[in-house]
Amino acid sequence: MALYQLSNIVQTYGERIVLSIDKLMLEAGTITGIFGPNGSGKSTLMRMLAFLESPKSGTILFNGKKATIADTALRREVTLLTQQPYLLKRTVQENIEYGLRVRGRTTISGIAASALEEVGLSPQTFLSRNWFELSGGEAQRVSLAARLAVKPRVLLMDEPTSSLDEESTERIRNAALRTKTEHNTSLIIVSHDREWLNSISDHTVLIRNGKIESTHSL
Repeated sequence: MALYQLSNIVQTYGERIVLSIDKLMLEAGTITGIFGPNGSGKSTLMRMLAFLESPKSGTILFNGKKATIADTALRREVTLLTQQPYLLKRTVQENIEYGLRVRGRTTISGIAASALEEVGLSPQTFLSRNWFELSGGEAQRVSLAARLAVKPRVLLMDEPTSSLDEESTERIRNAALRTKTEHNTSLIIVSHDREWLNSISDHTVLIRNGKIESTHSL
């Protein structure tokens, strides 16, 4: 089933066309890997899929219905993990629980600990740590844990393993596969690491110069 259907999408920044997509369909319950050279429009596409940015023209359907960034309820079904992890100036536990609280969840005991375990971090060690006490790899995994905690319908990951060590990269891969299997989350992942991307994806999309050049099922 098509989760996203993009038709005649054009996005411009000033006079420059950064995306021009005639048609793109992304399936529910799968992992789609997106790759392409720098400046090809991958991050712009991800922001559109997260309903953080509207195209200049064209239509985005989500689960068969027209989607807009004004639909805040829809945006809560989708979460984006950016290349540079952004953490609140709070403890790890408070960072993970923040998304639950803004969604009105009142029973959240134990969720932060479980989310940390999913990304391979010890709750006993990390729950009480402050944001500035984390390494780059730890911060990225805490950011992922915060997104897994809300059990999104769609998890978007923009270069999630950039500059991470081998252990952190493998932990993120395992967490992504587990959330797909256990929670039926659909994942869309941008990465320059083709080998890693192929190892995790059901489908891949090559984007170049703002256009979809090819799609493959793995």
